[in-house]
Amino acid sequence: MPAGTMLALTVALLLALGSVARAEPLRFVDCGSKDGSITEVNVSPCPTQPCQLQKGMSYSVNVTFSSKIESQGSTAKVYGEMLHVDVPFPIPEPDGCKCGIQCPIEKGHSYSYLNKLPVKSEYPSIKLIVKWELIDDQNEMMFCWKIPVQITS
Repeated sequence: MPAGTMLALTVALLLALGSVARAEPLRFVDCGSKDGSITEVNVSPCPTQPCQLQKGMSYSVNVTFSSKIESQGSTAKVYGEMLHVDVPFPIPEPDGCKCGIQCPIEKGHSYSYLNKLPVKSEYPSIKLIVKWELIDDQNEMMFCWKIPVQITS
């Protein structure tokens, strides 16, 4: 194999490994998942924790979970937790059935919930906790997770 081809393969492999490393599951705190069980939480891009969320950017959120109940639908609620106060964080699509979850939700099935977390330019540059809840049709938490973040300019 020519040296140039070997170098190109090595670079391609390193790039592929680098992109896999950025998709590492996050360490998260479960904050009261009752009707579901979280397998994995990913926020991308977030190569290290706490996640550095840049103003004006949007971040992909992917939560893999299994359901312990049946539910016709689900609604996401997102908060920025500062000094133990939950401040609502608007997201573009609160309906879980429009975010990768095939509804109705079935007991014992595994789902991948996909959404976006937009970070508005007017947000202050602060450290806070992102708290993400998915509420089922019994008004119980299908899942709830928290991660620390730093909003940056």
